[in-house]
Amino acid sequence: MRSTRIVTSFVTSNEKFLLLRRSEKVKSMKGLWGGVSGIIEGNEDPLSRAKIEIYEETGIDSQSIRLLKAGKEMAVSSPQYPDHQWVIFPFLFEIENPRISLNWENSSYVWIEPKEIYRYQTVPSLADVLFNLL
Repeated sequence: MRSTRIVTSFVTSNEKFLLLRRSEKVKSMKGLWGGVSGIIEGNEDPLSRAKIEIYEETGIDSQSIRLLKAGKEMAVSSPQYPDHQWVIFPFLFEIENPRISLNWENSSYVWIEPKEIYRYQTVPSLADVLFNLL
């Protein structure tokens, strides 16, 4: 079974959590809702990758966010890729007065309360990732 290491970050502001809808231009999980995610390259530090992804996907720079929690890594399977496992490094960041500027990877965003995550068609195990950070 193949394995890919990724970061998944949640950004919170005013007790709401940011969800991003993956665009039709990305390779995988098109149209599904997720946190801010990206593949960890080689021996790259997961926290550094998380900050880079937040900037690339939302326009929020690392000086504007504060790390609240780094969760334990989690292995997740996806029905879309039966012979593949995703090893997720979860993070929770806080920001005040966010201004979101999406790049091509995502088509829209919403701010939700945690219990609302079940109303969205998300990438696999996203609710588990979120609730393990809370």
